[in-house]
Amino acid sequence: MKEHISAAFKSQFGAAPDVVVRAPGRVNLIGEHTDYNLGFALPMAIDRAVWIALRQREDRRVWLRSLDFNAPADFALDEFSHAAGWTDYVRGMTWALSESGYSLSGWEGVLASEVPVGSGLSSSAAVELAVAKAFWAVRPWTWDGVAMAKVARRHENEWMGVKSGIMDQMISAIGLAGKAFLIDFRKLSFKPVPLPEGTVVVVMDTKVKRGLVESAYNRRVAECREAAVYFMVESLREVSVEIFEELADGLDDVIMRRARHVVTENGRVLSSAEKMAEGDAPGVGALMLESHASLREDYEVSCRELDLMVALATAEPGCFGARMTGAGFGGCAIALVEEGAAQALCVRVAEGYERETKIKPELYVCRPANGAEVVT
Repeated sequence: MKEHISAAFKSQFGAAPDVVVRAPGRVNLIGEHTDYNLGFALPMAIDRAVWIALRQREDRRVWLRSLDFNAPADFALDEFSHAAGWTDYVRGMTWALSESGYSLSGWEGVLASEVPVGSGLSSSAAVELAVAKAFWAVRPWTWDGVAMAKVARRHENEWMGVKSGIMDQMISAIGLAGKAFLIDFRKLSFKPVPLPEGTVVVVMDTKVKRGLVESAYNRRVAECREAAVYFMVESLREVSVEIFEELADGLDDVIMRRARHVVTENGRVLSSAEKMAEGDAPGVGALMLESHASLREDYEVSCRELDLMVALATAEPGCFGARMTGAGFGGCAIALVEEGAAQALCVRVAEGYERETKIKPELYVCRPANGAEVVT
């Protein structure tokens, strides 16, 4: 991709770029809808990224062409207004960086993405961190992954109006090749954890776009807050399984099930990190399956296609476990698979899924990758 994006830049501007940056998408191995509840998750950056080839400008403007969309982002650094489509992410991150006190200079470039939009692999966080790295490349400041993730979350919350947590931005900022990360969202601390030896992650894109995900996401956030108020805590992170089981009878059924997912999911994340450190792939896989069942039944964010993909994958030799990943309502599922069995699994699961749904999916093998970085 580096050569491709550099060639596109030269075609656009007549010269080679000064610098190329990339920021990865992510999959979350386990720990879904826990970040905004200040709990735990176990994501990894993937070897699919958003790339920007760029050079500095003399004036205070940003001009950025996407190879995937028609209209370029074209605006002055001091003029903050919303725009339609993908360019609003570029404008919004510029606003968030400026509002957070970072000194910015103008630049121009070309963007390309290997992260499918709307698939649950966090293409938006990858764009946010790639834009941040581009600004850093032309006027460096002290780069801190947690600080950059906070800026990107501010963009999501205040510019885009999505009440998201910080997981996607964190892992896109701090990812490390070969490692997943156990993230504690209350402390914003993280610890690298290796994948079990001899395993890879298969990403299974259902090609079902996530309809109404933002409104449903915000509703889940509100439901969790209602549960936290009931338990008289700041967040559901502070509710143990024992406390939940003792007091949950007083909750509305829907709120009870939302809280049960979060409380039990936090436990599954911590157990998964331990089993990964021990190299216990079957143990991690069993917890992934429990997570998917909880997301389907208690949190109600799965769908028929995700459930089918998980079932097809877990029926294959070499698959330790599978689950939906991301906010839900479509997008991707993932499977933890023996490396030698991965390609055959991709073929058979794709055939079975297309036979059942008449939709052609996309499956690919992913490995943990570095977070946002300069690659030239």
